[in-house]
Amino acid sequence: MPDTTTLPRPPFDPEFVPFLEAMDARGRFRLETEMLPRMRQLEMTEAQLDEGLHARGLERRSITVPGHLGAPIALAVVQRIGRTGTAACAYAIHGGGMMFGHHLGNLDSYDDWLLVHDVVLVSPDYRLAPEHPDPYPVEDCYAGLAWVAEHVDELGVDPARIVLVGQSAGAGLAAGTALLARDRQGPAVAGQVLVSPMLDDRDATLSARQFDGVGVADREMTRFGWDAYLGDRRGGDGVSIHAAPGRATDLAGLPPAYVDCGSAEVFRDEAVAYAGALWAAGVQAELHVWPGAFHGSASMLPQATLSRRAVAALRDWTGRLLGSAA
Repeated sequence: MPDTTTLPRPPFDPEFVPFLEAMDARGRFRLETEMLPRMRQLEMTEAQLDEGLHARGLERRSITVPGHLGAPIALAVVQRIGRTGTAACAYAIHGGGMMFGHHLGNLDSYDDWLLVHDVVLVSPDYRLAPEHPDPYPVEDCYAGLAWVAEHVDELGVDPARIVLVGQSAGAGLAAGTALLARDRQGPAVAGQVLVSPMLDDRDATLSARQFDGVGVADREMTRFGWDAYLGDRRGGDGVSIHAAPGRATDLAGLPPAYVDCGSAEVFRDEAVAYAGALWAAGVQAELHVWPGAFHGSASMLPQATLSRRAVAALRDWTGRLLGSAA
C-alpha cells in the first residue's frame, strides 16, 4: 500500500492487506454530506431482514417510545423465538460517525448474544447529525435506555443485567449513555462494550495523525463526523463529557467495560486512554489492542484469524459478565 504519511505506524495484519489494497485501488473514499441519505438506508427490505432472523430462530418487533424532548423514536427488539422468562438485555447502539448507519443494520453480528447468551437485544433508532446534532443522539439513546429500564417486565428483561454495546460512534454513544446514567442516577447498567470507540473530538492523539488518509476510517472522516455532531464547538470549550466521553476526567462509578481496538486504527489511542482512565477511577476494564487490526476489520473480514480471536475474546467476556456459558 502507498505510504501517505511521514509518521511511522504499526503495519496492518498481512491477512488484511489485500482488502485494503483493493480499496486503495478504487481511489480514496471521501465522505460528503450528500452521501448521507444513501448511507442511512438499510441494505435490504425489512421483510428480508425478518426472513433472515427467522431462519436463525429469531424474531423482531418495533416499539415507539419518547426520545429526547419527548419526540418519538423507534426501538427494535430482537430475541429468540419462543423465549420465555427473564433475560439479560444488550442495548446495542449502531455506529456511523453520528451521521449514518441504521438501527437494523448488522444485527447478525449479535448472534453470539442472541443465540449463545439468549439475550433480549434492543437497538435504538437515535436521530442523526447534522440535522440533529449534540445532544440529540446521546439523549435519544439515554431516553431509550430509560424506557427499557421502566418496562423490564413487559420486555422480559432482568434489570440487573442491562449491557450497553456499541462499535465506533455507537461505542462513543454507549460510553456517553453510561455517563448520563451515572450522572442522573438513572438506569443501572451492568457493563459496557466499547469496540473501536469514537470518544474524543479534540483530535490530539498520535494514532489520529498516523492514520490520516490511511485505512478505512481515518482522521478526515473522524473530523467530518465531529463537525456534524458538534459544529464549530469541535475541539473547543463547552463540549460535554456525554457528547465526547474522552474528555471526562473522573470515570468513577461506571460499570465494568470491555474496550477493544486495533493497533492500526485512528481511534487506538483514545480507546487505550479511556481504559486507563477507567482503571484510574477504580473501574474494572478489559482492554484488547489487536495487532495490525484496522477500524472495523472484525466486521468486514470476519473469517480472518485476528477477527476470530477478537470475537472469541468478546464472547468470553460477555459469558463471564452475564454468567452464561460461552
